[in-house]
Amino acid sequence: MPVALFILDMQFLWVYADDLIGKGLAPWVITELMIYASARLVNLALPLAILVASIMAFGSLSERNELTALKSSGLSVFRIFRPLVVTILLISIGAFWFSNAAWPVANLKFRTLLFSVTQKKPTLNLVPGAFYNGIEGFAIRVDSKEEDGRLNDVLIHDHREGKTGVSRIIRADQGTMIQSGNRLTIVLKNGVSYEEDLEQAKRRKERLHPHITSSFERQEFDIDLASLDFSKADEGLFKRAHEMMTVEQLGTAMDSLGLLVKQRLREIELYGNRQSVLLRDTITTFGTTKATGPIWTILSTTERRMAFDGARNLTRNTRQSIANGLENANTRVRALNRHAIEWHRKFFLALSCVLLFFIGAPLGTIIRKGGLGMPTVLAIGIFLAFYILSMIGEQMVKSGTVTPRFGMWMSSLALLPFAIYFTRQAMRDARAFRINWSNQFFRKKT
Repeated sequence: MPVALFILDMQFLWVYADDLIGKGLAPWVITELMIYASARLVNLALPLAILVASIMAFGSLSERNELTALKSSGLSVFRIFRPLVVTILLISIGAFWFSNAAWPVANLKFRTLLFSVTQKKPTLNLVPGAFYNGIEGFAIRVDSKEEDGRLNDVLIHDHREGKTGVSRIIRADQGTMIQSGNRLTIVLKNGVSYEEDLEQAKRRKERLHPHITSSFERQEFDIDLASLDFSKADEGLFKRAHEMMTVEQLGTAMDSLGLLVKQRLREIELYGNRQSVLLRDTITTFGTTKATGPIWTILSTTERRMAFDGARNLTRNTRQSIANGLENANTRVRALNRHAIEWHRKFFLALSCVLLFFIGAPLGTIIRKGGLGMPTVLAIGIFLAFYILSMIGEQMVKSGTVTPRFGMWMSSLALLPFAIYFTRQAMRDARAFRINWSNQFFRKKT
């Protein structure tokens, strides 16, 4: 399992490398993020580790004839499997507890910390010829940097808006930067400063937009670097997400969403009944006269056009209102399906461990190969098929193609016949698959 977690963690680092590099994060932040990421990857690493371990273990026992010795002593394959089955059941119980108790906490911590890391601005690193906008209210550009830290041709745009709202542009031949805690001191030499005059006493049309120019031999000012500090986001922003809920919380949320969907559909039905009224095409009275023909024969051309326009607008508004109501109901159905996915995932991890064990252990006794060669290849192939089917089923649930109950267990239902077949073959003391059946066929012909 540590090897599987390490491989999956490397994939995580590859995906989020751009969000971690160049931000001056403390080692404890990276370590904490990796711990939470590892906890979130247990649902992949644990089944894969069980599958690989079971194939390698029983493959090695069969290859060294130790399994044959156990069978010769009167032990059946099921009796040999029994202690490991008990162990796998205990692991499955622990996996369910982990997915129900530790998984929501790890997801909450991970999402909060990852959001905080992605929102952190890069550290102060001036690249020659490019503007640095990481400090709030400033844009800094230098032409070149010397080895002793001296900066050449410094250009600073000061966009801080205080009480006056004045912006300033400073350009200097040379400069140095001294950082002390959250304060950055910039010392500039031989430069010019351009500062806008807002002309607050004049109307907008009368303003000439002048600026004040001043030269200096040496100028020094401080910049607050508090915007570059790392700070964690509030965990309350993510607590209501379905990934951060337990089985009980998910059940409550699913019941509430189901009631809201039924209520919304009932409201749409009542609204449609109110708006859709079957009218007769004839009237018995119109004012003080009787009419026996169609209603549009009584109305004038203008009244007829107004009636048709009103009916068309009413129909269009009714159809749009029903479409909006159905879209609102579908949104809640999608939210319900996402909660159902997470609810089934709690049990899916535990039962997948048992299923993959009953695939790996009998398969190891059949192939009679141990080590990291064929067992690892078979395990990775089986797990990839299992994982791909799981992702397909989950995406089908999210798109509304299948129900959550079928989509989340589609991969398990697909591999269950293989588990039964391999177990039966192992109990019958079957040997490796007859891959060379074609050679035997042609040998018989000759």
